[in-house]
Amino acid sequence: MSHTSDSATHWVLTLSCPDRPGIVHAVAGLLAEHGGNITESQQFGDPDSGLFFMRVQVTSSATREDLVAALQGIGPRFDLRWHLDVVGRPVRTLVMVSTAAHCLNDLAFRQRSEGLPVDLVAAVSNHTVLQPMADFYGVPFHHVPVTKDTKAQAEARLLELVDELDVELVVLARYMQILSDDLCRRLEGRVINIHHSFLPSFKGARPYAQAHARGVKLIGATAHYVTGDLDEGPIIEQDVERVDHTRTVEDLVALGQDVERRALARAVRWHAEHRVLLDGRRTIVFR
Repeated sequence: MSHTSDSATHWVLTLSCPDRPGIVHAVAGLLAEHGGNITESQQFGDPDSGLFFMRVQVTSSATREDLVAALQGIGPRFDLRWHLDVVGRPVRTLVMVSTAAHCLNDLAFRQRSEGLPVDLVAAVSNHTVLQPMADFYGVPFHHVPVTKDTKAQAEARLLELVDELDVELVVLARYMQILSDDLCRRLEGRVINIHHSFLPSFKGARPYAQAHARGVKLIGATAHYVTGDLDEGPIIEQDVERVDHTRTVEDLVALGQDVERRALARAVRWHAEHRVLLDGRRTIVFR
């Protein structure tokens, strides 16, 4: 039975495996056999880890079952780890917030106005301050208070929501609670955090006031995957803003929030578009 191009689907395939000759040839051949027309392709061989990474967008009228079967067929030969999805499919995303509004507002606005490919299925917060904003954007809001004594129950509730709502990505959008090692392991590669980063790095309360007191010249932000090591997960994106002695603490806070928004939005977009592949403690980002 012949397929018209109207029935073609735009797929995105990402893969990693030990680097060796013949990988691109095998993948391109497999896609060609299934009537695939490659629309975008990027690859990288990491000499340090010995791994090969590839991201391909392809239109094909083959079914998902056929493509999966074909990939499973060549998988063992190359020790492939691969993922297949439809280009632009909104990723089911849960956003965790505390009281700072800028990142939630930015993600919800971009999803609505700029086609950020996420479906915001829930906002979870340890406060109720941002409920009106979630309501405004039509994002279901869940208040999950956290104290030392209720931390375990709060995390259990989060995992319940992740399961119930088929959540694929959790975004810590200035969520001011530390997740347990166990939770980080359970959701590894599926949680993105935004962290203010300075040189020198200021930890604890009022980082912008500390930065101002030290006369920093650069403020910045780092978006990274969350691991059990606090703020040391694989980095997806970083951004900076140059500042000088004329800037007040309030200026630094405003500029810092802007940098945080930008870095987080890019990291979430690249993750949702399957442009980020994990390479040990690093990421490969096919922009």
